[in-house]
Amino acid sequence: MSFTLPLGAHAPDFTLPATDGKTYSLKDFHEANALVIFFTCNHCPYVIGSDEITRKTVEQFKHKGVKFVGINSNSKNTYPEDSFDKMVERMNVHQFPWVYLYDESQEIAKKYGALKTPHFYLFDKDRRLIYCGRGVDSPLDISKITINNLEKAIDEHLTGKTISIPLTNPIGCNIKWEGKDKHWMPDDACDLV
Repeated sequence: MSFTLPLGAHAPDFTLPATDGKTYSLKDFHEANALVIFFTCNHCPYVIGSDEITRKTVEQFKHKGVKFVGINSNSKNTYPEDSFDKMVERMNVHQFPWVYLYDESQEIAKKYGALKTPHFYLFDKDRRLIYCGRGVDSPLDISKITINNLEKAIDEHLTGKTISIPLTNPIGCNIKWEGKDKHWMPDDACDLV
């Protein structure tokens, strides 16, 4: 079995606290025509560099029944900037249009097989994985973006097309695993393509 959730797999459930003071589970998004779950954080330059692109994607598809859920699974002991309190602060400042959840135990990152921040998972109405990988091909320098893979995959799905590129490698900082060196990756983690 690969580390990362394979295409066609069902979305693993979760019950996690959000920066808005609520707790969310997968069922809370049952009405969404498509659901994007993405692993993100506060400090990563790839996240910071591409957050506004992600915002534009959310705004583009929110009226088409697509919901977005960000999950921070990074160890606050490795990066104190990734603590829950800092998540709340960041959302208050930037007012991002997605739910932002905290996976302190890192259990959900393991269930999904999250590799990087950011790492995007697109699920259909039945919550089967139909796209996995990067948002864009240059999250660190958006002036060099040549393709927005996430936007393309969502658009193809909503228009009834087969997703032309369903799997890409996420580009970003690795998940900061508790008790491990900040560059550590699980032994069974590997490139997706």
